[in-house]
Amino acid sequence: MILKLILIILTSAWGFYIGDKLLVYSNAPLWGLIGGALIGFLIILIERKIEKITSWEVFGGVAGLIVGLIIANLFSYVFLANFSRPSSTVLYLCLGLNLISGYLGLVTGMKKVKEIDLNRFKIFSKIQHSEGKYKILDTSVIIDGRIFDICESGFIEGTFVIPQFVLQELMRIADSSDPLRRTRGKKGLDTLKKIQKQTNLDVIITDQDFPKIKEVDHKLVALAHKMGGKIITNDLNLNEIAEIQGVTVLNINHLATALKPLVLPGEMMNVYIQKEGKEYGQGVAYLDDGTMIVVKNGKKHIGKNMEVSVTSVLQTTTGRMIFAEVKEDSQPQNVHRLR
Repeated sequence: MILKLILIILTSAWGFYIGDKLLVYSNAPLWGLIGGALIGFLIILIERKIEKITSWEVFGGVAGLIVGLIIANLFSYVFLANFSRPSSTVLYLCLGLNLISGYLGLVTGMKKVKEIDLNRFKIFSKIQHSEGKYKILDTSVIIDGRIFDICESGFIEGTFVIPQFVLQELMRIADSSDPLRRTRGKKGLDTLKKIQKQTNLDVIITDQDFPKIKEVDHKLVALAHKMGGKIITNDLNLNEIAEIQGVTVLNINHLATALKPLVLPGEMMNVYIQKEGKEYGQGVAYLDDGTMIVVKNGKKHIGKNMEVSVTSVLQTTTGRMIFAEVKEDSQPQNVHRLR
């Protein structure tokens, strides 16, 4: 904020100086001061827009600008060659031609570069693939622990980034007076140690921070923007914040849902009915992945393994629920389960 204020002060002073030197109008210094301040604000707005532009868009824009200016100057040469002393009208015409052609080249280059298949060029392909190679871990996914198993399986490539502010948050949780939070924090630190010991993974701890941003979620989004990386999380709120701001998110809860086995109506399965359901006569069972199975008339079979037929599958925001009914000729099997 201080740097932006200094920039506005400098551009305002520059505008005042230019206005004072012109001395065309009595209010020229004042108008120069206002114009300089407006230029400072315009620079700040352009800076914010540039933060959202990818490196390839910048490359395409610069290339388009250069081509546009070359074309404009070729046409300008045709006009100027016919005049030994070109008039001010001709000069303004050439200047306008440069502005229009340069702008069109800039905009066209930024848009069309997205359509180019850079994988055909080996040099560009290597640079392109380096973008998005950073996978930034958030606090929730580290505490969850499943990320270690995913890393061990080799499904995720690239460099894992652990920000210092995430590490500090984990340590605060591990030092909490609440036993549950303390256990969660220690579990997260143990997960980090396991990930760092993986020989097939590149893990870096970055000191990059954003002191002006207080929320850890917003810091993660800002870091992902700066590094051109992706965020790995299982936090729904962070997922939504990142997607709104154009950051790619790898949500392991979505991955877990996608990997759940597909169950179709009419399919038979053997389940262990554990407890009573909410509705009258219902029993509740669970698959190995935690999916709930609501069994019609299953209450009388609690504590037994039963053959059930799937009647419907309901997808909810928290996961998937399966509704089933006991097969008529199913024979209960008494089993002993470790509690």
